[in-house]
Amino acid sequence: MDDYLRQLRRAPPTGLLDGLDDRVFSALALRRKETTMAQRFMVLSAFLSLGGGAIAGVASAEPVGRDPSLSPFAPVSALAPSALLDPR
Repeated sequence: MDDYLRQLRRAPPTGLLDGLDDRVFSALALRRKETTMAQRFMVLSAFLSLGGGAIAGVASAEPVGRDPSLSPFAPVSALAPSALLDPR
């Protein structure tokens, strides 16, 4: 860049910057294409991971059982330190 600026100071540009616009715009187009592809890949990976998690959750589901109540007013209290304190 410094060389270009020195040449601009010495003489008027005669083809010094030819093609610069084309190179800049092609680099911008390439970056936009890469960004679009990266976004598509992220969406695809999100769907695959969510789908895999859903399938694994459905496949390994155990029957739902009722957990013992932790309420102190329940007939069988899981909070009682001894079976002697059972209210029944």
